[in-house]
Amino acid sequence: MCRRLLGPNAQPVKAVENEFGTYNSTFRVELAAGAPVYLRVAPPADRQLRSERQFMRNEHAGIPFLAPIAPLLPLTLGVDFTHEIVDRDYVIQSELVGTPAPDGLDRYPRDKWVSFFRDMGSIARSIHAVRGDRFGFMIGPSFASWSDALLASLEDVASDHTDLGLASQDVHALAGHVSRHRSTLDQISEPRLLHGDLWTVNVTISDDAPLPRIVGVCDWDRMSWGDPLADWTIFMARKRPGTERDGFWQTYGSVTPTLEATVRNLIYTARHLLMVRLERIRLGKVDDIATTYQDVNAVLLQIPT
Repeated sequence: MCRRLLGPNAQPVKAVENEFGTYNSTFRVELAAGAPVYLRVAPPADRQLRSERQFMRNEHAGIPFLAPIAPLLPLTLGVDFTHEIVDRDYVIQSELVGTPAPDGLDRYPRDKWVSFFRDMGSIARSIHAVRGDRFGFMIGPSFASWSDALLASLEDVASDHTDLGLASQDVHALAGHVSRHRSTLDQISEPRLLHGDLWTVNVTISDDAPLPRIVGVCDWDRMSWGDPLADWTIFMARKRPGTERDGFWQTYGSVTPTLEATVRNLIYTARHLLMVRLERIRLGKVDDIATTYQDVNAVLLQIPT
């Protein structure tokens, strides 16, 4: 794989799997000559959920739209979607500078973390400022309206539940709310770029700064066009108000708490929780699934009928 993408003289001498990877298989590869690289290998096709199809191809298609934060991204050194070497998609990227935030943040007192979340807010704001011309994933399918994109995504989630033998009544209930609130959702008429998974596990921080400073961003395979309020980053930033996470809003800006925004946020929260459920299945955390049904239903009860 390395020789194919990096040239016939590329000789791997050591490969260590990244402990933070939960979807792709990711390896730090040391070469006989030159800097280490990262090999990222997609799951086999029969292990990809309908709602998570071809994420590596989706990520690759999104690279040009991340130009506002290009200095923070790993360089893509090679891509192979032919399945001629292995029966999976894979890419080789440069190594991000810095330390993964889950490791590096603990070096700082908690009150210093505000700086980290200010950086997160600035990065999210730069991504959300990028405008598109259709809704949906980067590789499609594409939709003219935001509500249609949401309904299509929930249809895939419902199919995943059926395939996995999971109860899906709450998925269909959420789809019903989306249909009833189409006019509110379709107030979002201009698609904006969403990272899809921007939070602590997908950024690195400086090794020697006096305050935690984000120096790298990775794993945008869930990137799509939609409502910025629907991004995973916003979902996470809203948690634990009154803590260091408030630094996010200092740079991102406030979200006007209108009735329409509240309804949209409840719909997005329920959708995120459904995706958390599917991720727990994928990671084998079956004991944690029951709580997702309770959490989703609690949110559904708050959505106006």
